[in-house]
Amino acid sequence: MICQKCGATIPEGASFCSSCGSPIIADPNFLMVTIPTIPGYKVKRVVGLVTGLTPRTRGVLGKFIAGIESMFGGEITAFTSEVEKARWEAINRAKTRAIELGANAIIGLDVETSDLGLQSGIVLFSATGTAVIIEQE
Repeated sequence: MICQKCGATIPEGASFCSSCGSPIIADPNFLMVTIPTIPGYKVKRVVGLVTGLTPRTRGVLGKFIAGIESMFGGEITAFTSEVEKARWEAINRAKTRAIELGANAIIGLDVETSDLGLQSGIVLFSATGTAVIIEQE
């Protein structure tokens, strides 16, 4: 498989490009939207609720770099790429589940984050939506 963003070769089953970090979208015909309908399509059948979860934490080196960056203010770039990867991983897990159920789209997709607490530094990313079968009007 080839990354659509940078052209690098990607191993089968990878969720992200190892060169540029872009999420891998295996089926460009699968639609995911945050709204309850998709203009130009009608929902033929609701398959069910799908969720993708990704708990993440930064390692010691990542926390150290973020600590240094936070002293100067502004964006903490040590976290930016990891947060983006985790978000797309949760979305792709919901998509995989929807495909397993026979859906060709997800509507009402909602992505949330939460801190698991306990001073553990673990952040949970969740993507939840309704798996549906759609067809063009």
